[in-house]
Amino acid sequence: EGQPPVAIPLDPLLTPAQNAQKYYKEYRKAKTAEKVLSVQIWKTQRELSYLETVFDELSRASGERDLDEIRAELTEQGYLRRPREGKKDRRGGGGQPPLEFRSSDGLPILAGRNNRQNDFLTLKQAKKNDLWFHTKNIPGSHVILVLHGKKPTPAAISEAAQVAAYHSRGRGSSNVAVD
Repeated sequence: EGQPPVAIPLDPLLTPAQNAQKYYKEYRKAKTAEKVLSVQIWKTQRELSYLETVFDELSRASGERDLDEIRAELTEQGYLRRPREGKKDRRGGGGQPPLEFRSSDGLPILAGRNNRQNDFLTLKQAKKNDLWFHTKNIPGSHVILVLHGKKPTPAAISEAAQVAAYHSRGRGSSNVAVD
């Protein structure tokens, strides 16, 4: 109602029913393509976000060991090929431990160097009462303020947030949001 009429071109070689079937088939094909493309766009956005974190890790890598861990992660994720069997794995062992700092009141502050360490810190090492820090909406290290059953001081919380901001893509910014 209130819309102008739409002219639908029909194939004169087809019957009205065949024309309708042809348009319905095109509609179903477009609908399926829309669903497939929506999923592909979502997957691509996730992959881009992941690769941005890897780029951030590469920019913060401080040596061959950091690069070896990133290389191993990219191999696990299928972005790099596994080394041939004849070559020796230069990493030797499980890689480096996370970075460790101490708050001014002596509480440990742990920071992941890469996605593997971030996952290990967050999912395996952190206890339920420890505090987790991460920069908001930008790639960076996961930081854990280890409480050992103690109540955190505002200074310790601030220092852990500063570690999270420093070990992120926002390192050079004067104001970095940390969750």
